[in-house]
Amino acid sequence: MKQAKSGMVFVLITLLVLAGAETAMATDVHSKAGTSAFPFLKINIGARAVAMGGAFTGLADDESSLYYNPAGIASMKQNRWIAGYHNYFVDIQSGFVGFVFPLSEGNALAAHFDYLGYGEFIRTDTNGTRLGTFGGCDMQMALTAARHINHNFKLGLTAKFIYETLDEFSATGIAFDLGAKYADDRERLTGGVMIQNVGKQLTALGSEKYRLPLTVRAGVSYRPRGLPLVMASDLIVPVDNDPVIAIGTEYDEFKPFYMRLGWNSFGANYRNADSEDNWAGIAIGVGFDHRQLHIAYAFAPGAELGDSHRITLTGGF
Repeated sequence: MKQAKSGMVFVLITLLVLAGAETAMATDVHSKAGTSAFPFLKINIGARAVAMGGAFTGLADDESSLYYNPAGIASMKQNRWIAGYHNYFVDIQSGFVGFVFPLSEGNALAAHFDYLGYGEFIRTDTNGTRLGTFGGCDMQMALTAARHINHNFKLGLTAKFIYETLDEFSATGIAFDLGAKYADDRERLTGGVMIQNVGKQLTALGSEKYRLPLTVRAGVSYRPRGLPLVMASDLIVPVDNDPVIAIGTEYDEFKPFYMRLGWNSFGANYRNADSEDNWAGIAIGVGFDHRQLHIAYAFAPGAELGDSHRITLTGGF
């Protein structure tokens, strides 16, 4: 009976999230799109989570919780690490490295580093004469603390220092993420909420400073009794764009091999007005366990922008 009620709760919450997604699809261009500093902070990390459409705020049960909901690391029992590579659109590439250190029962500390490089640009004068090349990158360094409040609730807090450079110009900022996670007694139904990027830009590339891409995330996940899968959904509300819906699932009948599928409504932004590409927003991925090592891969088509590939390794030490 309890499992049936949990399943009904998951379905009801998912329907509410889907209803909210209508707003995300109703507006072509948000009036505040492109008005936040450090937009790289909104790029999802982790091949497993990305293959599930980015629906990970409520699930938050592996090392990529450092991005999606820092409360998730409070459940980890041993030292863990994560390393990821992302071949993004055009020549953009990024990497992510993190370490989690459990302390006493239900407490954990972590650190991670995130980097995104924009590739090489051609420098010209006003006449179009080539004068060489220049580049740019974004990075953040972060510390996280998480704690079990009781058997069902966990909290997590992340402090981040942000640095951006373009040619000889640079910008800095500081931000905080605050997350909470709930799990029922059997951990079949979990939910999470998170506020990302609460902070300010300290210095700017030019004379004007901008606000950070503050984002509120809420999600749920459910593991149906007797079925080898987990279902998850997220509602993501940024201050500088329309709400986004994410839905994903992971199928583990063939452990140590995993299959993942997801959808994220933000993919519609990758298509131009006359695009015939209907795959943007869809993501697929696989994973494989080998002793303490997990290898994950995610593929996400981006319509006219190109395709996105992620590889993530996680393990214990």
